[in-house]
Amino acid sequence: MQNELLQELEARGFINQASNMEALNDALNAGKIAAYWGTDPTGDSLHVGHLASLMLMRWFQKYGHKPITLVGGATGRIGDPSGRDKGRPMMTDEQIEKNCAGLRKSIAKFINFDDNQAIMVDNYDWMKNYSHLDFLRDFGTDFTVPRMLSMESVKRRLDNGMTFLEFNYMTFQAVDFLELYKKHNCILQFCGADQWGNSIMGIELVRKKLGKEVFVLSTSLITDANGNKIGKSAGNAVWVNEDKTSPYEYYQYFRNTPDDLVEKFLKIFTEIPLYEIAKLAALQGAEINHAKQVLAFAATEIAHGRDAAVAAEQASNALFGGGADMSNVPCTEIEMGTDMGILDFLVATGLFASKSEARRMVEQGGIQIDGNKITDIKYIVAVADEFMVQKGKKVFLKVIKK
Repeated sequence: MQNELLQELEARGFINQASNMEALNDALNAGKIAAYWGTDPTGDSLHVGHLASLMLMRWFQKYGHKPITLVGGATGRIGDPSGRDKGRPMMTDEQIEKNCAGLRKSIAKFINFDDNQAIMVDNYDWMKNYSHLDFLRDFGTDFTVPRMLSMESVKRRLDNGMTFLEFNYMTFQAVDFLELYKKHNCILQFCGADQWGNSIMGIELVRKKLGKEVFVLSTSLITDANGNKIGKSAGNAVWVNEDKTSPYEYYQYFRNTPDDLVEKFLKIFTEIPLYEIAKLAALQGAEINHAKQVLAFAATEIAHGRDAAVAAEQASNALFGGGADMSNVPCTEIEMGTDMGILDFLVATGLFASKSEARRMVEQGGIQIDGNKITDIKYIVAVADEFMVQKGKKVFLKVIKK
């Protein structure tokens, strides 16, 4: 009989690939298990591209199992070569710790750690104890070069200078699985589709060292409207932590979901029952906007709480529907003692990182201030106490003079 959790995950479209689905099904039916998902501290917040795996972990916990979330303080010092054409930039210890703290904040929004219902670990805690010689003696004979060269993450990098540092990445990740099995009886790893090869190495290491079978289950990668992977390096990340993406912007991201992705996103990013999702997915024409509103509210509520979701919804209604409380529109304060040129003004608001970016948007007619379209890059913004700035069609910001 198919396990109820696997039924839920399959119906919601989480499952991309499993190492041994039949045996995993038997293990889940036999009792509660522990599973882990890991991420490296390449940034100080998770983003929407991470959330398929994290929401999968959330469902895993809802069905009574124990999640282990791993922040890669050690693997982050190497850099995952998967899906990349060049090596990742090296980070300082201080940057790694700052990023790890930000990731822990993101994860805690989705997983309940009260009363030891879940565990958060850092692989640096065990990897730091190995010298290079110790690591090679303990694990060097467990990995063969032909097997490592067969991995897709390696093959695509061989022609453009994969380093020995990156070549070791998969061995570190395999040791993570071994350590978590020994310490927490963890028998399952969740991963994104692009991590399949690295994760399989963990299965092989546990089998060689302990003679035990463990499992890997991968999720499909989340892509944007153009089919591109969502991620920091791709430049299209929507962040989980509110200091990087406000709850309103997070809400608007889901509110603007393309029509053909609404059902998929409802299943992955919300906990709305499947029978309700089926009704929402059946809406056609203009009525599909209701499904998008439901999606945006439910996704924002999980990540930021109900109060933030209500405020984001009210702000969206104020801007696009009229008649609601404008106090919930995102707001920032700027120093403005005198009149300012439009480009300086836009950079000061934080809407743009540079004048060149602001210039392009102004020249393209994508900026309005208090309802007036600004197309002259020499336009002067007169001192005022408050402005309503619109960037493109969907981004609004209330700007207040300090």
